[in-house]
Amino acid sequence: MSVLLNEQGTQMKHTIAILLQNESGALSRVASMFSTRGYNIDSLSVAPTQDPMISRLTLVTEGSDEVIGQITKQLYKLIDVIDVLDISKHDHIERELMMIKINAHPDKEEAIKTVFYDFSAKIINDQDDLLIVEVMANTSKNDELLKALEDISTLVAIARTGPLALAKGALKISL
Repeated sequence: MSVLLNEQGTQMKHTIAILLQNESGALSRVASMFSTRGYNIDSLSVAPTQDPMISRLTLVTEGSDEVIGQITKQLYKLIDVIDVLDISKHDHIERELMMIKINAHPDKEEAIKTVFYDFSAKIINDQDDLLIVEVMANTSKNDELLKALEDISTLVAIARTGPLALAKGALKISL
């Protein structure tokens, strides 16, 4: 197996989709499996699918293909797990929701509007000289937005979902 590498030649993060029974303790068992084996979860999102008895868990972790293969095998051993897919190995679309609360510097209002426009960010609240902005983009684009805002505002709070991903085309995890 080949190792997925980033531009610096180091291991890259893998986005893994897991279908599991929507039962009490199922998420805990997945998280425990990672913890007991020393694997780190960078982000995790879970919600019911169109079948309320099944949830889709999307998580991001880092490791070589060998490590991810081992994680996959261990996940399949869990009684609640129905299917697992390393989406990173396939052509896919990945998005992350981010909400940012900023204190906008009054003399930078035009620059802030330009940044919001450039990143398709939307103001969802303007109260007490603070703006709450939402944006949906891939993780690196969201990181770029934060960097652009650092010089023209004060970042007060940031909430991020972590990436969600779907494979393009006919490839899917089974229900």
